[in-house]
Amino acid sequence: MSNRHGWEPQTRLGRQVAEGEIETMQDALASGLPLKEPEIIDQLVPDLEDEVLDINMVQRMTDSGRRVKFRCVVVVGNRNGLVGYAEGRDDQVGGAIQKAIEVAKLNLIDVSRGCGSWECGCGRPHTVALRTTGKAGSVEVELQPAPRGLGLAGGETVRHVLELAGIEDIWTRSSGNTRTTVNFAKATFNALRKTAQARIPQETREKREVIE
Repeated sequence: MSNRHGWEPQTRLGRQVAEGEIETMQDALASGLPLKEPEIIDQLVPDLEDEVLDINMVQRMTDSGRRVKFRCVVVVGNRNGLVGYAEGRDDQVGGAIQKAIEVAKLNLIDVSRGCGSWECGCGRPHTVALRTTGKAGSVEVELQPAPRGLGLAGGETVRHVLELAGIEDIWTRSSGNTRTTVNFAKATFNALRKTAQARIPQETREKREVIE
């Protein structure tokens, strides 16, 4: 089956989205079915934004001489609870960015957001719903719910990830080599992923693990 965009779904989830059985990204993520087609995200989240956090040239020696590739770190999000992260490598900068964006779409998570705490009480989902930590390499990032108006108290890399996730106020603490953009961004994303996993029913998690 192809839809109006000429997309031919190759997976069960893709077919359910194309046929209109699944209409939101939250339902797609809660279905327990693996997310393997970027077109699913294009259809369900048309307002998704992407931001390049880092581009690095990676050199490798091979039998035929020195090979140069570009490694790109990208975060995608709709500024309303959905965010994804990935790295991509290619001989060209543009190719590395495109690869990273496609994989980041497949890594999309639905962040559990809430109101700050007893200090706030506004009832709007402007911060993380619970205290959480994430690690990547030597970097560890801790995110804590914050009252409305505090803003994003953290480094530039953390702020980029949180803004695209729709987080407006947060306390952050980090340790390790935070100058490494790739690990800093990945640790922040891993912390947000824990909030997303906390809201998925246990039976769906088990079903997803079996499928994958």
